[in-house]
Amino acid sequence: MLTLVSEAIEQYARENTTPLPELLQELSKATYAKTDLPQMQSGPLAGQFLKTMARVSGASRILEVGTFTGFSALMMAMGMAEGGHITTLEYSEDNAAIAREFFDKSPYKDQIEIKLGPAADTLKTLSGPFDMAFIDADKVNYINYFDAILPKMRPGGLILIDNVLWSGKVLAPESEQEESTKAIAAFNAHLRNLEHLDKVMVTLRDGITMVVAP
Repeated sequence: MLTLVSEAIEQYARENTTPLPELLQELSKATYAKTDLPQMQSGPLAGQFLKTMARVSGASRILEVGTFTGFSALMMAMGMAEGGHITTLEYSEDNAAIAREFFDKSPYKDQIEIKLGPAADTLKTLSGPFDMAFIDADKVNYINYFDAILPKMRPGGLILIDNVLWSGKVLAPESEQEESTKAIAAFNAHLRNLEHLDKVMVTLRDGITMVVAP
């Protein structure tokens, strides 16, 4: 993954950010040891950002599309309102097994629910309103996921979407873009055209867009 800022700046930012608790450090190591694409895990800066957004928004019902090994869900759980609940959707049973292991070690094991299966199908079964949502899954379905989630958000709720800069590949000419890059570029254009929505693209890690539900 392309570093959008220099490694020195990235390290400086990490040094000036709340450090990861021991359980999250352990999960990060397990992710690198047990998965083929550990870089899919939200890093410490993005994780703390998610935790902070959950806290400042007072989120008590959180929806996540793309559990992976549970890092981002645990970070959001640390920031959500007391008694809050996270529903997180994951396709891979192997990833979900790692996530469950670490959810069970945390104080939030009864507050985080994993739903296995294709996210597009699971989303149809869920009822809102949600206070916060985080999308970090298969890029070709980003538009579908966003459009399904938006009506389920409370007014003023936050939707956060990861990897919107896709290692800077979104700047390449369309003729040189691979399928996933085209999907991200199409999603960014889709959001750009929804002029009634307040949104901001943050150049954190691989790019995170924040949208305020109307």
